[in-house]
Amino acid sequence: MTQSSARDVIEQLADLADPADAVHLQRFFKTGPGEYGEGDVFIGVRVPKTRSVVKKHVGLALPQVRLLLDSDVHEHRLAGLLILVAQFEKVSRPKFFDGESRARIADFYLGAVEDGRVNNWDLVDSSAGQILGGWLYDRDRRLIFELSDSGDLWRRRVALLTTYGFITRGDASTTLELAAQVLGDRRDLTQKAMGWMLREVGKRVDRDLLTDFLAENAADMGRTALSYACEHLTADERAHFRAAR
Repeated sequence: MTQSSARDVIEQLADLADPADAVHLQRFFKTGPGEYGEGDVFIGVRVPKTRSVVKKHVGLALPQVRLLLDSDVHEHRLAGLLILVAQFEKVSRPKFFDGESRARIADFYLGAVEDGRVNNWDLVDSSAGQILGGWLYDRDRRLIFELSDSGDLWRRRVALLTTYGFITRGDASTTLELAAQVLGDRRDLTQKAMGWMLREVGKRVDRDLLTDFLAENAADMGRTALSYACEHLTADERAHFRAAR
């Protein structure tokens, strides 16, 4: 069997590209001057179609994945990250557990983050919780705070979304600690990520942990983060915490 390559992935994505969708995606992901996705390039492949290509190449070697991540094309980077997620999840299952492979994939992913290749919100959201969240759950978590403390928008979002991997395992501690530290970040994509993770704490871990956090911090939270965090609370609770601002 011929080993697949980054070129194979790129060619198959090109076959699915739609110029009209490319125009829409360029606008949706804010690629204009001064916007958060400035300069990002789309060829017009929707996520379900990208996933259909990824399924054919989940065994892609890491150097080939790196070629995808180094591409200027958004869909190439997304495909590379989804391949990494699939590989990490496979070697994390009891039947196929491989600690060395898990470490190698996590380090590889972190290198891509540090190099600025995980640089739009969908790229972060589809990979950080799955890879770093799974890797760091039972390890020292200082790395998360180092990513956030850089101040870079995408590294901070990676830090926040990494904690989703802890939330799904019943641990809200790092989410709450990190959220308290980034309350003053009024960037929209940080606000949404923070509020989303807090909401998930209330839904998946302990509702009281969320309401206790809001009782202490609502007055200092941005409107967007507070709105997201309160989404599944009662109307009276939402009104109470919003009034604190």
